[in-house]
Amino acid sequence: MESQMHSMQALFDQLGLDSSEQAIEQFIAANRPIPAEVELHKAPCWNSAQAAFLQQTIAEDADWAEIVDHLDAQLR
Repeated sequence: MESQMHSMQALFDQLGLDSSEQAIEQFIAANRPIPAEVELHKAPCWNSAQAAFLQQTIAEDADWAEIVDHLDAQLR
């Protein structure tokens, strides 16, 4: 199976968030740092649907997992 590389903009679109470069930078700046002991999907910045998507993506090592990991690192 071939994995697909998603962009940060595509991830923000998937999450229903503004995906402009400026909006992504602002989101990260406003919501970091997430403490190391808090799993990404449990951070207070997500609604329930976003949290479920993030949790499922990591649990299933889905094709979104790499960019979700990148977002996680930026929020730490």
